Amino acid sequence: MKRHLYLYVTAARFDLIEHTRNRLAMVLVALFIPSWISLAHAIIPSASVTFRLRATGRLLEPAGNQITQITGAINAVTLIAGFMMFAVTFNGGRFDRRLAMAGYPRIHLVLAKTTSLTLASGTIAAYATTVICTAWSPRQPVQLAAALFCGAMTYGALGVVFGSLLRREVEGMFALVMTSLVDVGLQSPLASGGTKNAAVQLLPTYGTMQAATAAGFTHTPLPGNLAVQIMWFTGAALLGLLAFHRRTKDALTARPPFRLPWLPGHRQPARPARATSTPR
Repeated sequence: MKRHLYLYVTAARFDLIEHTRNRLAMVLVALFIPSWISLAHAIIPSASVTFRLRATGRLLEPAGNQITQITGAINAVTLIAGFMMFAVTFNGGRFDRRLAMAGYPRIHLVLAKTTSLTLASGTIAAYATTVICTAWSPRQPVQLAAALFCGAMTYGALGVVFGSLLRREVEGMFALVMTSLVDVGLQSPLASGGTKNAAVQLLPTYGTMQAATAAGFTHTPLPGNLAVQIMWFTGAALLGLLAFHRRTKDALTARPPFRLPWLPGHRQPARPARATSTPR
C-alpha cells in the first residue's frame, strides 16, 4: 500500500510541477480572468436582456453586463483548464512513455493527472467566482463556482484528449479555442436570446451554462444540470484514458519494459555471471 501511495504522490508531484512551469497559464489565470470579467462589466451596457432559461422555463431579465460576466467566466475557465491539461499532456508525452517503459503503473499516472486537473479546476473556478462577486452578488455563489468547476473539468479532459491525439501544439490550441467559441457562443443569451433549438443541449458546457445562469439570477438549485456536466466530463475523461492508454501501449511494445531501480520495495535483478575460462 505504501508503495502505491508513493508512486501516486510522485506522479502527481511531477504533474503539478509541470503546471507551475507553464508561465503563460499562470499569467492567464492571474490577469486574463479578472481583466476579461471586469471589462465585460464595465463596457457592456447594463440594460436588461430578456431570455428564457431552458432548465427552468423561467423568463429572466438580468443586466447585460452581468450575464456577459457569467458567459465570459465560463469561456475563460474552460479555455485555461483545457490549455493547461493540453500543455502538460503534450509536453510530458515522452516522459510518460519513458515511465511506462520503465514499468511505472499507468493507473498511477492517470490518477495523478486527474488530481492535478481537479486542483487546477477548483482554483480557477473559485478565483473566477470571487472576481464576479466583487462586481455584484449572484444569488447562489456556491452553485456558480460548482458550475464553473464542472466546465473546467470537462475542458481539462478534452485537453488531455487533444494532447494525446494531435501531433502539433498549434493544432491542439486551435481545436480548444474553436470548440470553446462555438460552444459558449451558441449558448450566450446576449447573442442568441435564449435559443429554443434543442441542439444546444448537446454542447459540452450546456449543463454549466444553465446551472451558472440560474445561480446568478435565481434561487433555484439545478443539481440535474451539474450531473449532466459531470457526465460530459466522464465521457471526455474516458476518451482521454483510451488515448493515453494507446500512446503508452505503443511505448511498451516498442521495447521490453524494465523496472526503475529507485522504486520502493524493488530489487534489482541479479546480473548473470560472466563465463571465465578455467586454466588448463
